[in-house]
Amino acid sequence: MRILLVDDEVELTDPLYRVLTKEGYDVDVAYDGTTGVEMAAQGSYDLFILDWLMPGKSGLQLCQELRERGDTTPVLFLTAKDTLDDRVAGLDAGADDYIVKPFELRELLARVRASLRRSEPSQRDVKNDRLQVADLRLDRENQLAYRGDRKIELSEKETRLLELFLSHPGQLLTHTQIYQHLWSDSDRPSSNVLAALVRLLRRKIAKKGEPQLIQSVYGKGYRLQDSQES
Repeated sequence: MRILLVDDEVELTDPLYRVLTKEGYDVDVAYDGTTGVEMAAQGSYDLFILDWLMPGKSGLQLCQELRERGDTTPVLFLTAKDTLDDRVAGLDAGADDYIVKPFELRELLARVRASLRRSEPSQRDVKNDRLQVADLRLDRENQLAYRGDRKIELSEKETRLLELFLSHPGQLLTHTQIYQHLWSDSDRPSSNVLAALVRLLRRKIAKKGEPQLIQSVYGKGYRLQDSQES
């Protein structure tokens, strides 16, 4: 999942970039609000992490501009401004969460995970709750997939896993990202469970003669790729 981090404090952004990248996120960094606005407009992000006070434009202004143009991507503020009025102003500007500097990295990572879990898949068809890549489509509400005209019954976990893949076509999803989507930190299973789940899903969605859409990226994770593009 892609994160845009906008903060002018290099001593904070550099280590935070390394930590988020190590956790499996694809992170871009801007060091002022003006650049942040430009990058947000050009890229497709799953989360914005914004400092409040920055050169060019403040995080508050950046957040307001995002919301005014209809961008609903979650926004997490990092700031030393900790009064009640500041918190209210940030939330009223459209922020989804707020963490005060200095902070513990564990808390920040937990808030990042929570923000990403709350966000809606960017490519969902809200009207019929279906996602599709190539001839594979998902009816999430009824836990059914279709490969062409073939109907595929799915378990709850298989449905959520396929939804994640279809929401991010062509994107590498790391093991960490998939675990965070399917299980809470308290009930996370062994790596063998994820491998077995992917194997079962593959067997269901690709019968003999059908191209396999879920590709393994050795040592990193998986990618759902249209066979015509791979």
